[in-house]
Amino acid sequence: GSPYQPVIEALESHPQKKFYNVSKLGGAKYDTLPYSIRVLFESSVRNCDGFLVRDTDALNILDWKTKQNHVEVPFCPARVVLQDFTGIPAMVDFAAMREAVRNAGGDPVKVNPACPTDLTVDHSLQIDFSKCAIQNAPNPGGGDAPKAAAARLSPLRAQPRRGPCRGQPGCRGPCGEPARHPPPLAAQIENAPILCPFHLQPVPEPETVLKNQEMEFGRNRERLQFFKWSSKVFKNISIIPPETGTAHQVNLEYLSKVVFEVKDFLYPDSVVGTDSHTTMVNGLGILGWGVGGIETEAVMLGMPLTLTLPEVVGCELTGTVSPFATSIDIVLSITKHLRQAEVAGKFVEFFGSGVSQLSVADRTTIANMCPEYGAILSFFPVDNVTLKHLKHTGLDKAKLEVMEAYLKAVKLFRSDESSSGEPEYSQVVQVSLSSIVPYVSGPKRSQDRVAVNNMKSDFQACLNEKCGVKGFQIAAEKQNDTVPVQYEGNEYKLSHGCVVVAAVISCTNNCNPSVMLAAGLLAKKAVEAGLVVKPYIRTSLSPGSGMVTHYLSSSGVLPYLSKLGFEVVGYGCSTCVGNTAPLPEAIRNAIKQGDIIACGVLSGTKNFEGRLCDCVRANYLASPPLVVAYAIAGTVRIDFDTEPLGTGFNGKSIYLRDIWPTRKELHTVEEECVISSMFKELKEKMEKGNKRWNLLEAPESTLFPWDSKSTYIRCPSFFDKLAKEPVSPQPVENAHVLLYLGDSVTTDHISPAGSIARSSAAAKYLTSKGLTPREFNSYGARRGNDAVMTRGTFANIKLLNKFIGKPAPKTIHFPSGQTLDVFEAAELYQREGTPVIILAGKKYGLGSSRDWAAKGPFLLGVKAVLAESYEKVHRSQLIGIGIAPLQFHPGENPSTLGLTGREQFSILFPPELSPRMTLDVKTSTGKVFSVIALFENNMEITLYKYGGSLNFVARRFL
Repeated sequence: GSPYQPVIEALESHPQKKFYNVSKLGGAKYDTLPYSIRVLFESSVRNCDGFLVRDTDALNILDWKTKQNHVEVPFCPARVVLQDFTGIPAMVDFAAMREAVRNAGGDPVKVNPACPTDLTVDHSLQIDFSKCAIQNAPNPGGGDAPKAAAARLSPLRAQPRRGPCRGQPGCRGPCGEPARHPPPLAAQIENAPILCPFHLQPVPEPETVLKNQEMEFGRNRERLQFFKWSSKVFKNISIIPPETGTAHQVNLEYLSKVVFEVKDFLYPDSVVGTDSHTTMVNGLGILGWGVGGIETEAVMLGMPLTLTLPEVVGCELTGTVSPFATSIDIVLSITKHLRQAEVAGKFVEFFGSGVSQLSVADRTTIANMCPEYGAILSFFPVDNVTLKHLKHTGLDKAKLEVMEAYLKAVKLFRSDESSSGEPEYSQVVQVSLSSIVPYVSGPKRSQDRVAVNNMKSDFQACLNEKCGVKGFQIAAEKQNDTVPVQYEGNEYKLSHGCVVVAAVISCTNNCNPSVMLAAGLLAKKAVEAGLVVKPYIRTSLSPGSGMVTHYLSSSGVLPYLSKLGFEVVGYGCSTCVGNTAPLPEAIRNAIKQGDIIACGVLSGTKNFEGRLCDCVRANYLASPPLVVAYAIAGTVRIDFDTEPLGTGFNGKSIYLRDIWPTRKELHTVEEECVISSMFKELKEKMEKGNKRWNLLEAPESTLFPWDSKSTYIRCPSFFDKLAKEPVSPQPVENAHVLLYLGDSVTTDHISPAGSIARSSAAAKYLTSKGLTPREFNSYGARRGNDAVMTRGTFANIKLLNKFIGKPAPKTIHFPSGQTLDVFEAAELYQREGTPVIILAGKKYGLGSSRDWAAKGPFLLGVKAVLAESYEKVHRSQLIGIGIAPLQFHPGENPSTLGLTGREQFSILFPPELSPRMTLDVKTSTGKVFSVIALFENNMEITLYKYGGSLNFVARRFL
């Protein structure tokens, strides 16, 4: 138990609930800690056992102010999230561990993950049946769709579309086709294409969806059965079955607890996961970040993560947001400030009076964009905004009360009027929200940004400027020319800057749904004020993701968008603007005849000059609500502050400010309509479960019945040497060099990834099992089969091995002199009983952490790596699997030491190791040199002695 038990208290309002009162324990020091560090402190206090987590660790965290960057501290997250098939190797290792524990005389039932683990089985839907239907989706905004495809996409079947003509009498569609009338709205949304919730691609026709899911279940059946078995026999594992049908972020949020309660004991939620989106939960006040497979597995095994106590950059938000700035403006502006502030490898934490103006969606987006500015995470402590949001997601009142009381008791609740003052941060970055103004990009390059309030003068400048990246070079006397045009029985005047294309397109940004909703609310207010969009403007709406459709339909704004001509057109990328229907003939002629600079305004897509239509010479990217505003105005030569958008009912002039939705209105609709309906739906789905998943047969035995014929899942050999007692490190004698590599070898070079090449060792293995190349699938899909993964290690065609002299996944087997695939050479060495090592240059193991970058070399028989320097994460992964990371002394490398790599090497380990000790290496040519053993602490030495963390933990069950 923890030596800190005396600080366990009862919660005042709910005396049956107990917790560690860390704020009492920490006193005044605790009050100045950043909130994120307080979470680390609580975890170290609660998990202190004197071995994995020592009381000195807790004190180091409390002394964060002086110790940041100088000490390593352990962190035991409250739970783990595994995504999809990254979960397979972890679960296969647990199944193998049960086997090994039984063989060594232990009780296999005791082998379970040590902390709650959620596995979201994302389906890797390879859309087999709908490829052609997506490519041939009907053209947005009219034009004849290929007939065959139109028949396949349900919402568009037998409902001919035409250009947006909004019911003017005597209208004929583009190119003089007979008029085609838009479908009634209800039908449209009801039958909107079902989307694969992860890849946001439309999946046409229910029967196709079923067929896809059949194939998916067929292709992945073995893995799904294995998961089903795992969910039945292991404690602490819950599996979210495939086809729950919600966006990934919603799943992550659904799993979030914010405050954990186990047997009436309370503690803050925290999480690590293999999912790149893990960091978004920091927007809810949950500390979490993404780690590699080996670390995740170690946490599931009950080992703490080790991290250098990080610097925490405080990001102070002040001022009020301009009413016209959208969530995307705010998010991009904040992330830009952070990118300039150099926050790489640090925590970022938000404080200040402006934080309350950000909705939870804004926060989770900023938190999710961490990789863009390099921070480990961006933390938003829980405040009233968070609590309100949790209420809308359906959390019950009693739970919320306990949560709030607990967070306040341990001082983890942020309030704008807190008396205790702000924490002290390593550095402070100030962002004034009032300085964030909306921008558009254009007219030719997306990097040219124009503030909306300068738009009129900037366009004027573009007309004057010489032809080039911004200019159009229109003579001064022609700048106010207008060209009259007859369209559908009415006369219109076109002038420079007139808008002829307006497309509201969903972009991939997460806070995008709320911005799309803003466009809908703007349309609603515009219609209610009596504003219209001129009929010749090609308008279209491409929601892009199921999430956005949910936002637009549950809030009831679609009919208003449609009334202004923004009709839903196909989903997915087909509508990325390059194929907007041609403009009406009359308009095209008028533009050409008058040499008019006509404009397209779009939201989202990297589109530029001439993509839309050769006669649209200025293109602007703008936020969805601004696209609607410019469409109503009909021109970009407008100063929204002083000029009205148009005339509404009773001839009243309507300005943009009159119809622009306030942030408050937006948040209210978002939270009350959209989020509550989304979570209600998700809860129902989770409770019902998935029919096919529920019917899936799976064994219920304590040990997994491995199928020797399986090419997906096999029992790996990590535990073959499982012993009760640690062994002293064995010397490495007469090892050959398997690979001699240069600088910056990345985990992509090492780890198997992507498709399985037909000439590769893995392909030979699969062929021998009777599979055809079409059935190979990818390395990712076969992560549960160590035979495939070992053969795919160092199989990257870009691998530059100095023995070969050109990029190829080959090496030389020195005893026989043959050039072989890396795997084949390693296999020969193993048969001869010869250990192997790797020689490498600087920064070995760069890139994203991949668990097979360590497991693969281990199974190839690699005992040690000798490199000039290592990527930190990869170094700890090598130790975690039982490979010694050795480093040349500064200024030394194989060539300065005169090594060719063709020698044999012997490395002597003394019986007692100490951190960063020096080891002697002898070569068969008589050279002797020394290297540094990169074990940073005693914990790492212990793990190495036991043959890595998997074996270390397995022994606890004996």
